[in-house]
Amino acid sequence: VTAALESHPLITILREEVTGLPPEEWDQTIIATGPLTAPVLAEAIQARTGADSLAFFDAIAPILHTHSIDMDICWYQSRYDKVGPGGTGKDYINCPMDEAQYNAFIDALIAGDTTGFKEWEGTPYFDGCLPIEVMAERGRETLRHGPMKPMGLTNAHNPTVKPYAVVQLRQDNALGTLYNMVGFQTKLKYGAQAEIFRLIPGLENAEFARLGGLHRNTYINSPTLLDRSLALKGRPGLRFAGQITGCEGYVESASIGLLAGRFAAAERRGETPYLPPETTAFGALLNHITGGHIVSDDEPGKRSFQPMNINFGLFPPLEPGAVTRPEGMKRFRGKDKALAKKQATAARALDDCARWLAG
Repeated sequence: VTAALESHPLITILREEVTGLPPEEWDQTIIATGPLTAPVLAEAIQARTGADSLAFFDAIAPILHTHSIDMDICWYQSRYDKVGPGGTGKDYINCPMDEAQYNAFIDALIAGDTTGFKEWEGTPYFDGCLPIEVMAERGRETLRHGPMKPMGLTNAHNPTVKPYAVVQLRQDNALGTLYNMVGFQTKLKYGAQAEIFRLIPGLENAEFARLGGLHRNTYINSPTLLDRSLALKGRPGLRFAGQITGCEGYVESASIGLLAGRFAAAERRGETPYLPPETTAFGALLNHITGGHIVSDDEPGKRSFQPMNINFGLFPPLEPGAVTRPEGMKRFRGKDKALAKKQATAARALDDCARWLAG
């Protein structure tokens, strides 16, 4: 790829530091500087977009697939029945704990295996973003009076018994297929996270779309700053692409870069950018970046929007009847049904992507 670019007659490559945004008179520009954007360029982006528009650390809480939450144990309710990010008084899923379960959970958190910060990252603990295990170390009751406080909640399955503690899950995307563990940013290693968080009642069989973390990164608050074609609102022709938009992973970053290039080329030709269907991986990730995420009042602004890899939770649900029991299979549920749903989602994505590319 590098050789092809360097030898192309219409491409000029300059290897030098970019110290600011391009001039207003430039036609089409894409900023794709990645997670370690130079401070001077980051300052220029922040000056243009606002103080809360740029994050320099991921404070990531785990995100779960909604279908894996046991609603025979959990229930829907916002604290004090206040209207939440989804627009109702029942925008959160609540996982109750009794005293014994809470203490066992605290013990597991404190004993859990964690990862350290890289030397160049520093220790980015700041207000509202302490790792859950660090809060547990500060006192056994800290979490019960913080993100796991039970006040303002009534267990719909057992209204007369007050939970000792409650883990709240907040709807993370407009589709309702993903839920975020509120206040559960963590430095626990991935294996420890899966093991410990499945101790929470109702999450015994939880499937994680993404596990938590806290590390150095640079990304913009894309859902509020970018339009559907990845252009900065109020600055036509200036687009962002790659990891700085809030996508995770090499393939995901490259795919958003590809889309930004297609959109810029279309505008240069005087055409309207042709967006990929949301049923495709391109479209699902683009939708998450540019508006599919729900901004929450309890974690406002840049902390609410968190980077994401592509996962099945970002795709729209299948149409009713799209998945049927295979002939000869007596029991069609659990892993078999989940696999069939993923296969049907992938097949739909391939078909829709082919039509999009042909169009």
